Amino acid sequence: MAIGLTGRDLELVRKTAILGGLGEDALTALLSDGVVKTPERGEVIFMQGDPANAFYVVLDGWVKIYRMTVAGEEAVVGIFTAGQSFAEAAAFTAGKFPVSAEGVTDCRLLMIPSNHLFDRIRNSPEIGLSMLASTSQHLHALVHQVQQLKAHTGAQRLAEFMLSHAPVDDGACTIALPYDKALIAAHLGMKPESLSRAFARLKEYGVGVKRNMATIQDIARLRDFFEQERAEVLRSRS
Repeated sequence: MAIGLTGRDLELVRKTAILGGLGEDALTALLSDGVVKTPERGEVIFMQGDPANAFYVVLDGWVKIYRMTVAGEEAVVGIFTAGQSFAEAAAFTAGKFPVSAEGVTDCRLLMIPSNHLFDRIRNSPEIGLSMLASTSQHLHALVHQVQQLKAHTGAQRLAEFMLSHAPVDDGACTIALPYDKALIAAHLGMKPESLSRAFARLKEYGVGVKRNMATIQDIARLRDFFEQERAEVLRSRS
C-alpha cells in the first residue's frame, strides 16, 4: 500500500480510469511503489523538460497542466481534480515531461514512480493496457476540447465543465472549484469576463457560485440546457 494512502483514498483510486480496472494483485503491486505527496497552492510538481519519473492521481484539490509558449505566455492544457490522473503517457515512455504541473490549490496526490513500472508491466500486462486506455482517454478529451472551442458557446462549455465534475448523476450537488476562476476560463478558451457572463447565464438554470463553491440545483435541468443549446447551434449551422 502506498505510504499515506487512506481507506477513502483507496476507494477513489479504484474508480480511476487508469487503476480502476486492475486486479487486486496488480493494484497492490503498483500501489506498493507509490507515496502520497501534499504540494501547496502554487507549488510546482514538475517542470516541462524534467525527466518523466512518475505519474499521478489527484486525491484532493486541483492541479493545472500547462506549457510556456514562445512568447513566454502560459497555455493551460488541462486541469485535474480528485479521481483523475495525469502524466501517465510521459511516465510510460520514460521520456521527459512535455508540460509543467502546478498545484492550483493545496493538494494531495498519489505519486507512482516509473522506475519499477516496466517490471510491474512485465509481471502484470494489464497495467500497461490500463495506462494505454487512460492515455487514449486524455487524447480524446483534448480533441473534444478543440471541438468545444469551435462549436460551443461559452455557457455550453461551462455547463459541460460543471456536469463533468458533478459528483452525482441526478439531483443537486456542490462542486469545489479553484479559487482562481481565470484558470477555468483559460481551460475553456474564454476570457475571465466571458466566464462571468456564462455563470450569469447559467444562474437561470439553477447554477450558483460563491467564492470557490458552485452549486447545481438540478443536474437534469442543466443537462437539458446543454442539449438544447447544442441542438440550436446545430440547426443554425445546417
